[in-house]
Amino acid sequence: MAAQEPSPPSSLEGNKPGFPKKILANKLEDKHLCNICLKILRRPFQAQCGHRFCSYCFNKAVSSGPQKCGACIKEDIFEEPTSILKQGCAFPDNAAKREVEALEAVCINEECSWTGTIKEYEANHEGKCDFRILSCPSCKELLRANELERHNERECPERTLNCKYCKEPFHFKNIKAHDEICPKYPMICEGCAKKKIPREKYVDHIKLCTKFRTPCRFHVVGCDMTVEKEKIHDHEQACSYEHLNLLLHFIMGIKVNLEGLHGAGAPVQGASVGAALELRRCQELELKVSTFENIVCVLNREMERSATTMEAYNRQHRLDQDKIEILNNKVRQLERTVGLRDLSIVEMEAKMREMSAATYDGVFVWKISDFSKKRQDAVAGRAPAMFSAAFYTSKYGYKMCLRIYLNGDGTGRGTHLSLFFVVMRGHSDALLKWPFNQKVTLMLLDQNNREHIIDAFRPDISSSSFQRPVSDMNIASGCPLFCPLSKLDSKNSYIRDDTIFIKAIVDLTGL
Repeated sequence: MAAQEPSPPSSLEGNKPGFPKKILANKLEDKHLCNICLKILRRPFQAQCGHRFCSYCFNKAVSSGPQKCGACIKEDIFEEPTSILKQGCAFPDNAAKREVEALEAVCINEECSWTGTIKEYEANHEGKCDFRILSCPSCKELLRANELERHNERECPERTLNCKYCKEPFHFKNIKAHDEICPKYPMICEGCAKKKIPREKYVDHIKLCTKFRTPCRFHVVGCDMTVEKEKIHDHEQACSYEHLNLLLHFIMGIKVNLEGLHGAGAPVQGASVGAALELRRCQELELKVSTFENIVCVLNREMERSATTMEAYNRQHRLDQDKIEILNNKVRQLERTVGLRDLSIVEMEAKMREMSAATYDGVFVWKISDFSKKRQDAVAGRAPAMFSAAFYTSKYGYKMCLRIYLNGDGTGRGTHLSLFFVVMRGHSDALLKWPFNQKVTLMLLDQNNREHIIDAFRPDISSSSFQRPVSDMNIASGCPLFCPLSKLDSKNSYIRDDTIFIKAIVDLTGL
């Protein structure tokens, strides 16, 4: 499909907006989106108001001075100075960064089968995919990156080649024209059949070549033979009678012309013979000029017809190009419409799943299946954390969820299963008492109902984790050392059919 464009700047330098939504292999969650570019967060920053932005988007937004947070305005929670975005008021959100980088991703380029995490996509695949579409800088044809080298070397009609004879560069489309003028182009002598004579030396060769055929010296009086140079003498001897006859007819013709000019019997002087010859030459030249003029007229008419035809082709080409552009615009519009509908369907399905899993009595049981695979993903860093569905203290009560690290987090990394409680933003938060101050009990259920692993805590009301949420969810709080992994590695009754159950109980006293 085109000389190669410079590689795109690495996103590791923080100079690109978010990742396109299409790279996600699983469902898209709003918490993973930048509130400016509306794409998946890249190097997320969290502002004082709690909203998250790509590093690039945030720095670009505040480069011209402090700005009001559009997300706060949209959510009707704007308040100064918390909702004012400016340099120094945001910090890198490493927790969100790790969470986004662990999401499963696919390549957005057609026919590319690459899969991995967003972190791997950013580091090893973005801007390097062999299936990404590039434009040839010479002929502007679109083609895949893995086809670019072959296109440049073998297919591009605008590619530059070096003549194998004179070494001068020329465009591929001009190869025939170059061969016609190349001074080093190999010629073949029509006489001796010698090959590979450079064009610049061909004239010198035929001057000396004894086998080259040349017109007989008597061609001016009518001999139409062409003879090899070395056989000219033999030809003149063998055809002397014919040459004399031709010469006699030529002289008699001149005599007749002269008699016509000066009258019968008029004395013919040497000067008159010269004048007659000049007159004959003039007549021949006039005949040739007339012939050439006729040829030029014919060529002019052909050129005019060709120009008219070319103009008609050009008009039709412009009309075709306009139609193509209109159709391309319609295709792009339909693609955008389909994309928006697909996104709406994904969001609707996510909401339906959340509603079907929700409870409204402060008690929630979380079933985690495929435990072994998810544990391996956590150990490998592909998906270190998992969120449960949301649950509530009542239909219009607090909205909450659980967050679990199957290979531990913080002080429990690699040694314990870490379990955390998360307060989420709900529709009825304005009617509730803040900060959240209800006792929370977390349990890993023994599937033989003998010895559950239990931990409980009462919220620290000074912590931001239990204040009224200003983003989708507050910072998680709970038990980094909830359960030693050694208990799960040995034979136990907590894992059965590769499934564990986590239970959360929120004390409803005082609500």
